[in-house]
Parts: sequence; structure tokens; C-alpha cells
Amino acid sequence: MEKHQIEYANKVIDFVLKRKNVKNVNLHVKPDMTIEVTANDRVPLDFISDFVKSKGSWILKNVGQFKDVQPLKQSEREYVSGETFKYLGKQYRLRVQKATEEEMVKYFRGFIYLYVKDTDNVIRKAKLLDEWYREKAQMIFDQSLEKMYPMVQKYGVVKPEIDVRLMKARWGSALTDKNTILLNSELIKAPKYCIDYVVLHELIHFNYNDHSENFYQMLYSLMPDWEKRKAILDEEVVKDL
Repeated sequence: MEKHQIEYANKVIDFVLKRKNVKNVNLHVKPDMTIEVTANDRVPLDFISDFVKSKGSWILKNVGQFKDVQPLKQSEREYVSGETFKYLGKQYRLRVQKATEEEMVKYFRGFIYLYVKDTDNVIRKAKLLDEWYREKAQMIFDQSLEKMYPMVQKYGVVKPEIDVRLMKARWGSALTDKNTILLNSELIKAPKYCIDYVVLHELIHFNYNDHSENFYQMLYSLMPDWEKRKAILDEEVVKDL
């Protein structure tokens, strides 16, 4: 494995070269944003470098897409009683209690109850709460899809699947080639009507895979108050993450 770099559009592109018994020069942008090139031993390095440079625009585009869905670094929490956590637009106080049997998370009357055997184990507490959030996110997001999909079904949109992931730069992404809507797990902290907006936004991308005038005309026609919902997401939900 060899490490090399080229310059494209005033940017340095690093890539890893692996020599394999292949017929063509192959280029792959991996989810961790590393760029891998495979080529036969007989292919000169200059040819490979020129090939990578010719793909510069495509590489930067794909690296940018993966950058948008990299895991979000969470603010440090201690997961102790009294800390606040947001769920569906409302703040809940955390109550940590020692579990005598099953470890679990419940929410009730303004509190999120975290039952854990070792109340001092921060990693375990964080894992339990994260699993609870993800379980709720999948359920609520699927419900939103059931509610929003009939609005676009008549336009020939095939019903996609919902996948949940922690992201740092966007609320959702329409993976049209995989017929999947990728939603930020942090979206579960927003009100349901904001979740509906994100789901509808991504559904419309299966008809218009851009942010053209046609895209926004469709969005306005199906959800006239979408801008208010987006503002709540960007102004009120983001600041509490």
C-alpha cells in the first residue's frame, strides 16, 4: 500500500494506492472519506495520478457527501439525575435509579427514568439512553413516513425505507439509488410536525433530486408552512443539541 497525493482546484487530495491483479484502474471513496485506488503493477504512477486528477470534481463531491454524515461528536454528559434531555420537542429531567432486574429507559410526566445496575457507569448509561433514543426514532420516523408518503404517492414515488444515523450537518438525506431516506437520530428531539417536514422534504427529492424551483413549488403546495417548521428546527432544536 502506497500513499500519494495530487492537487486539484487548489485542494490537496490524498489517496492510497494498492497494487492488485486488476485490468482497470479503480477509484473508490470510502465512508471514512479515504480515497483508495487499485491498479496493476504495470500501470505507471504518473498515469494513476493523472487519472485521480481527472476525477477530482467527483472525488470532492463524494467526500463532501460522506463528510455530511460523519458521526456527530456529542457534548460531554455525566448522565446523572437532574440533567435535561430533549424528546419530541419537550425537555425531560433525567432520573437515574438502580435496576434490581432489567436495565431499561422509560419516560413519564416530565422525567426520563434510567434504570441501570451500576449507576456510576457512564458508558453503560449513555449506551442505554442512546439505544432508547434510536428505538424511539425508528418508530416515530416510520410513523411519519406512513403519514407523509400518501402525499407524494400520486406522483409515482416508490415508498422508501427509513434508516437512522447520527449526523452532524443535516437532518436527512434522500439516497435515491437505494430507495432509502437517511434521517439524523437527533431529529427525535424535535416536535413531530418538524419531523414530518424533514420526511416530506426528503420524499420530494425522489421526484426532484435537487433544490430547484420545481422542488420548492411541490414543497409549498404540499406543506405551505414548511418554512416555519424548518425555522423551529434550525433555531430552537439545534441550540439544545
